[in-house]
Amino acid sequence: MSQPAPVPGSVPATHRQVLLADRPRTTLTTDHFEVVTAPVPEPGPGQVLVRNRLMNVAAVMRPLTLADPDSFELSQLLQRPGDPMHGPAVGEVVAAPGTDLAPGELVRHRLGWREYALVEAAEAERLGPEGLPDPAAYLSQGFASWLGVVRGAEVRAGDTVFVTGAAGGVGTLAGQFARLHGAARVIGSTGSRRKADYLVEELGYDAAVVRGAGPIEAQLREAAPDGIDVLFDNVGGEQLLAALAVARRGARFALVGALSAQLTGDAMATTAISTFALIARGITLRGIAAYDHMDAYPEYVREFGRALREGTMAYPHTRLRGVEQAPRALCELVEGRHVGAVLVEL
Repeated sequence: MSQPAPVPGSVPATHRQVLLADRPRTTLTTDHFEVVTAPVPEPGPGQVLVRNRLMNVAAVMRPLTLADPDSFELSQLLQRPGDPMHGPAVGEVVAAPGTDLAPGELVRHRLGWREYALVEAAEAERLGPEGLPDPAAYLSQGFASWLGVVRGAEVRAGDTVFVTGAAGGVGTLAGQFARLHGAARVIGSTGSRRKADYLVEELGYDAAVVRGAGPIEAQLREAAPDGIDVLFDNVGGEQLLAALAVARRGARFALVGALSAQLTGDAMATTAISTFALIARGITLRGIAAYDHMDAYPEYVREFGRALREGTMAYPHTRLRGVEQAPRALCELVEGRHVGAVLVEL
């Protein structure tokens, strides 16, 4: 991120980008992608040519490559074979005719997976020094984490909080935000003992349950013998049911992700829940998505930026170098190989 911005005369004629070559029917592999060379686009009035420096990959990209896109109501986000992949990226402005952006400024946009991106000016977010201290943090999934904690579950002082999928890009930040908002006890779930130890030793979780190490409900009851007040749910399925069984009266559940379905061939799979149990125990389930809460984004940036500067939060992430590594990065993320966010340096 520290390289000087290129001048127009230094822009190459071509650049590399990653296409979705074929939709996966089962396991996502690097064979489902293709790295190709394409001409660097020229910006017209109101457009911004960006030299991408960092991009991220996220679990939600897996269902957006599925074989049955008609099952989603997010057609504008779907990845279609033969088209370049897309996702959040941070880069330097090369040229921006007819806009108030200047060469060298940093912007965030949604056309990653390529070395140069042509972005409409309205879709390029200027990144100023008063925001997050590390440009890479703009590629975190911290906004989803903050929303689930603050608006979804309304975490308050003294709460016992259970975060599912706690070692991922969302979960590693959700537990930390819960602590900042007064949680007395924070429990996370993850897929390995190595990740469970990381949650406790590095991120301040009080306990962790491990998928595959016995029934989730039994492990959760041991970790939270008095029950839980809050569920921050990234996973759904068995873990959502376990949280419901252990929840105290009046518990608040924020549903932020559905990894148990998203990482399979059936991203719309359902979970059977007892509505009687919800009613009788006064439990609230609230689905929460960032696009419904963009008014809260400035508040999130202020809080996250302050926590990063003061050292009260960490931003765990892994970096791979080179656009050609992006397919591998996504596949390894889906396989659960990494802790925290996964970024690609371009």
